[in-house]
Amino acid sequence: MLLLVRHGQSTTNADGLLVGRTDAALTELGRTEAAAVGALLPSVATVLTSPLRRAVATAGLAVPGISAAIEPRLVEMHYGVFDGRRAAEVTPAQWQQWRSDPDFAPEGGESVAQVHERVTSLLEELFATHGEGARDPDAHVVAVSHVSPIKAAVAWALGGTPEMTWRMYLANASVTAIGFGPGGPSLRAFNLVAPSPDGVPAPLR
Repeated sequence: MLLLVRHGQSTTNADGLLVGRTDAALTELGRTEAAAVGALLPSVATVLTSPLRRAVATAGLAVPGISAAIEPRLVEMHYGVFDGRRAAEVTPAQWQQWRSDPDFAPEGGESVAQVHERVTSLLEELFATHGEGARDPDAHVVAVSHVSPIKAAVAWALGGTPEMTWRMYLANASVTAIGFGPGGPSLRAFNLVAPSPDGVPAPLR
């Protein structure tokens, strides 16, 4: 099974900014969230992570016993000129173009379709290695990534299109699971969040 983990809260998340390739650190809350992810994970054989430090730090806190391998295809979408801006600074016309055209890319950035292409190539490799007939079907893979690549993975598992990503919400430090079954990939869980330290279930967000 592939367990996709979104990184914990970063400093730019806390400021309400669109964050792509900006290499922000985790906040203290983000570090707490990342450590709590471990309670949601079964036995893990392999850990992959985006090269950005908010993901690398999350991997180390969520699965402290396994060294994470850097996987560039897990990096966040490149938002180009939108990176580091508040969502309200993107005009309604720009949002409409972005949502309606998967090939639209902000100046200097990456399109939703391009994200899906690189994520799909990784998933197909993982499916070939860990799918039906794998040597150890219980050797789960953790991939620590970001909003856009994880949404792309869900769309791939469901046989959907890049446009589907606009209809999903992912919380910080959430876990999404994709099964490697004999009939193909299957979505096993989506946007799971660990309970708070006092044992209270996390609210829907």
